[in-house]
Amino acid sequence: MTASKPLVILKETILAGESKTINMEIAKLHTMNKLKIPIIVERSKLDGPTVLFTACLHGDEINGTEIVRQLIVQKINKPKRGTIICIPIINIFGFINKTREFPDGRDLNRVFPGSKNGSLASRFAYYILKDIIPHVDYAIDFHAGGASRFNAPQIRIVPENPELKKLSDVFNAPFTLYSKNISGSFRNSCDKLGVKMLLFEGGKSLDLNLQITEEAIAGTKRFLQHLDMLNPRKKASVPKSKSIYIEKSNWVRAKYSGMFHGLTTIGKFVKKGELLATISDPYGKVEHKMKAPHDGYVINVNDAPIVYQGDAIFHISTQLELES
Repeated sequence: MTASKPLVILKETILAGESKTINMEIAKLHTMNKLKIPIIVERSKLDGPTVLFTACLHGDEINGTEIVRQLIVQKINKPKRGTIICIPIINIFGFINKTREFPDGRDLNRVFPGSKNGSLASRFAYYILKDIIPHVDYAIDFHAGGASRFNAPQIRIVPENPELKKLSDVFNAPFTLYSKNISGSFRNSCDKLGVKMLLFEGGKSLDLNLQITEEAIAGTKRFLQHLDMLNPRKKASVPKSKSIYIEKSNWVRAKYSGMFHGLTTIGKFVKKGELLATISDPYGKVEHKMKAPHDGYVINVNDAPIVYQGDAIFHISTQLELES
């Protein structure tokens, strides 16, 4: 193979075989302090694809940041060939404040492709697509469940896309969900620009979970091995079982407000009528039972100690993809 061409990101040149951290600056804090978003680039001397690993699009989803941090610490981001770009924190404002949104109140994952002269979140979206994504062939965006909702480790891909299906097979998370692209999302914009993206979900906001991190690292190593990019000093594990593909699922919502006592575990297959949880009043007078409305895998559990009527409590599969 021949040496890679120079890569230019935000007017900085990274040569083949070079490592560089580029600091992206778009806006300052209201205190006039500078805010820098580190973009960590590792290049092999050998030609190959460019892979992007991103996290913390939502500022409170810090388990994704831990996953990308571990890719760097373990030197998994040093490719055998090609280029690996890591952005552990995209929404630096939200990360500082431990909030999901940008200071302008907007969800960054709903404003893509953004605007050069738009809101703060919109400007970030614009520059990410303008300066980074044109260099990228493949990407994995790491997320966690919102609020107190804990996601089983899963990959989300659009249906009827054989190439993404192959990549999700290789990653082999415990679950894979078919999920259409949402207008304004990072994944939707990347798809339109030809980037093949897997979206990883696991854990919950403002929480670090070792099992989730290990599942993500193992899948990422298999992903890189498939692209012949895995650092030769690293080994990808062989999965014990195949990913369970979920075509349809629905939320089970609380019928009552009260103190929530979950009685099932994430990832478990439950049968119709099985007891999932109880919701009680604080005074020891009332206790309501929540039962599974149908058979299925529990792919999200609400860990909140107190719930209100209508809150999403369990996310359960309703239709699985039959093995071919």
